Amino acid sequence: MSNVDDLPERTTPHYAVYQHEIFLRGAEKGQLPEFSTDPDELEKKAQETPTKGGWLYASSNAGISWTHKANRDAFYQWTIIPRMLVDTNKRDMSCTLKLGTSSWTFDAPFGFAPIGINKIYHPLGELKSARVAGELNLPYCLSTAGSQPIADVARAHDEGARGAGRVEGERARAQRRPFQLYWPHNTDLTRSLLEDAVNNGYEACVLTTDSWQLGWRHGDIAAANYAFYRGVGHDLRRANPVFSRMCADKGVTDLDSPEAGQYRINNVWHGRAWSWADLPELVKLWKDLSGGKAFVIKGIQSVEDARRAADTPGVDGIVVSNHAGRQVDGATGSLDALEEIVRSGVGERLTIMFDSALALGAQFVFLGRPWVYDISISGEAGVRHVMRSVLAEFDILLNVAGWTSTEEVRWEGGRYLVRSAAGGGAKL
Repeated sequence: MSNVDDLPERTTPHYAVYQHEIFLRGAEKGQLPEFSTDPDELEKKAQETPTKGGWLYASSNAGISWTHKANRDAFYQWTIIPRMLVDTNKRDMSCTLKLGTSSWTFDAPFGFAPIGINKIYHPLGELKSARVAGELNLPYCLSTAGSQPIADVARAHDEGARGAGRVEGERARAQRRPFQLYWPHNTDLTRSLLEDAVNNGYEACVLTTDSWQLGWRHGDIAAANYAFYRGVGHDLRRANPVFSRMCADKGVTDLDSPEAGQYRINNVWHGRAWSWADLPELVKLWKDLSGGKAFVIKGIQSVEDARRAADTPGVDGIVVSNHAGRQVDGATGSLDALEEIVRSGVGERLTIMFDSALALGAQFVFLGRPWVYDISISGEAGVRHVMRSVLAEFDILLNVAGWTSTEEVRWEGGRYLVRSAAGGGAKL
């Protein structure tokens, strides 16, 4: 089929048409994509483009990358059994998340994971990726470690939505976005960050719980590589009056200096753990400031912790994640953790999200390294290409594997996944 006009109407965009666009540009104009979206090729290409520090920070894993390998190996345990002659012409890729009293609907079940210090990949950093997220009706989760002010990133996300015709009304939902919190030990700073997020339209708080301190990443350590110590990427904090005041109290007046960077590290990856006993106070603070909006815990890897999250009043969802293997080396693969957590039944009490996979019970997926690599390769155009490619590939998968909606991909959806021979062959 040559264009969208030839295709049946459906509730979500015909993302698969992007494949046709690429082939047509190649045939008629000799224009090829700047880079391959094959993950391995993409990683190699990205290694050529950013600074050494940017590459190390994006690619480094904790320890000997045992957990990173476990993450990949867990995926190879599962295979899809395609179903033939299924009418997938009007397939629906939309995703609706129930988060507390809120209901978020997107055109696809994918979002931009919170990744810090984007300026080490592109001078405008988060502004470019947030704009593409708005344009594609995908949520953009801004990290506390972001290198652009909260208000500026929110504005870029909104501008992307408006530029794609997503204005007030049906398409205004594109402007929904979460804020990821690295929990400072200074209460005033915590409150100030959350107030800034609320005032700029961030509708969920995503607390990351596995990063009180950076994991031991050999590449970063060997190069003494951390951007904040080098005075790079302080814009989010520089725009925060409490942080500015805290620096002034310490005699630090240059907020781009290594001293300011070290002070920021000491207040974000401070090495001082919080506990479940401390959590209700933070949840209450967010709920009070936001008027009861969603609170999510990221970094859950055990059934026990998933249950504790569900038992904590005000917690609306979890993200099953091991930080892509960047924090605890030797940990279980996150897909294996997801399977166990979903089997426990906690999904009946809260929304389960995941880093990088939709099946086996997750309701939403956060994508990270691919768009970071692409912003370093060709900025906004790179992010747009890889995210449109992900959407197109998923759309095509639904079409050729016999799924009619995102819901059917999930564990209880009625189609089949099987473990490979190495995984024991258990059928779902």
